[in-house]
Amino acid sequence: MISKANIDELNWKILKCLQDNARQSFANIGREVGLTPPAVAERVKKMEDLGIIEGYRTKVSHVLTGHQLKAIITLRAFMGKLKPFLEIVKTFKEVVNCYRITGNENIVMEVVLHDQFHLEKFIDKLIQYGETRTHIILSNVVSNAPISKNSQG
Repeated sequence: MISKANIDELNWKILKCLQDNARQSFANIGREVGLTPPAVAERVKKMEDLGIIEGYRTKVSHVLTGHQLKAIITLRAFMGKLKPFLEIVKTFKEVVNCYRITGNENIVMEVVLHDQFHLEKFIDKLIQYGETRTHIILSNVVSNAPISKNSQG
């Protein structure tokens, strides 16, 4: 089991700054939290080394890249089909997030698609692995909300 990292107040402030804008300079973060840029850099490096900061990503607009549909698809795998699905799903370019879950379904996927015809073809690829349910996303209410000290249980 992975133990919870001991994160002090300054590191929480640095994490908030990075989650707001990971491209800002250490000097800017330092002004925000009251540290020198080298001190911020050292703390960030340590949090990266400890695995607290897992990486940095670019957020890309699915609509502006030609993917007009975004959906959540759940899958209830047929007997003996879960393991093969867990391997093949990694090759599906439509899948931007995939989670193995508890409950009636085994899998929940977030997918981006060009249109409803693309959605139909994608579902056709899935039906050999199990029963699917599709939920088209109408709007984004909360996305990548920052993890903060106050969100700890």
